[in-house]
Amino acid sequence: MPVTAALLADLPEPTGWPDNPPTAALRPPRLLLTLLGDYWWRRSESLPSAALVALLAEFGVSDSAARAALSRLTRRKLLVTAKSGRRTVVRLSGRAAKVLDDGGAQIFSFGRVSRPWDGMWSLVAFSIPEEHRAARDSLRKQLRWLGFAPLYDGLWVSPRDHASEVLGQLAELGISTATAFRARTVPGVSPAGLPQQAWDLDNLRARYDHFIGQAGALRERTAAGQLSPDVALVTRTRLMDEWRAFPELDPDLPDELLPDGWPRAAARELFTTTYDLLGPLAAHRVRQIIGRYSPELARFATHHSSELQTAAPPR
Repeated sequence: MPVTAALLADLPEPTGWPDNPPTAALRPPRLLLTLLGDYWWRRSESLPSAALVALLAEFGVSDSAARAALSRLTRRKLLVTAKSGRRTVVRLSGRAAKVLDDGGAQIFSFGRVSRPWDGMWSLVAFSIPEEHRAARDSLRKQLRWLGFAPLYDGLWVSPRDHASEVLGQLAELGISTATAFRARTVPGVSPAGLPQQAWDLDNLRARYDHFIGQAGALRERTAAGQLSPDVALVTRTRLMDEWRAFPELDPDLPDELLPDGWPRAAARELFTTTYDLLGPLAAHRVRQIIGRYSPELARFATHHSSELQTAAPPR
């Protein structure tokens, strides 16, 4: 998923929310796609561009930055713009729909079940010249999205069978100086040389623990009815942005390779329940904003659950 990987790369470090949601860290193009994926998922109707600009303003995005985001996404063929009278209207392209479907499936399925392991590792070795830095950087981002990490310079590993996906990425990027293969470790390898050392699991555990603390507090406040619709919209989007970093950061190592008490399952449970609790209130705020510019379309704005089940639009 090259487009998805590019859009979801370089995620910011988590900080405290919801009292002071760090929305400035969210880049407007990605933020807009996130919002459309959350509240305009699988809708084909065009929205007034002014409504999308107003929606981004909820996150502190200026009018000029919002319109620049619209232009950028249109150039990348993720949005389709047209004129309706004197108004500019915008809809998601077929390409964007696929990006959102693929990304949503991976984000919401991550950590759902513990998958068995056959003891095999996927390895990717490459040597890309400095003058092709853009292709090298793109490959690295996509490898991370697929759950790989660098064991040594130019050698990336994953405990899952992603060799075919890697070969597709290499072909798409036009990289021929690389290879992908599957292998097992041999007996006698020192602990420091084991493939799982490619990941900083201590740092990842700390990030999970931080997420659990913040999401737990947010769930309590949401269940107690302490959040307004505008705060619910911002914090739900931030919650999504924090969680979707984990499929890239966490290699989804088999249970046999994980330390005791690994916190992924607890973090996922908090994410899904809090995300679902915030959905109705956040969607209400989206309808309010769209309603300023197109009352007839506002009623179609709704939310989907962590199971990707869309709530019925209100009458």
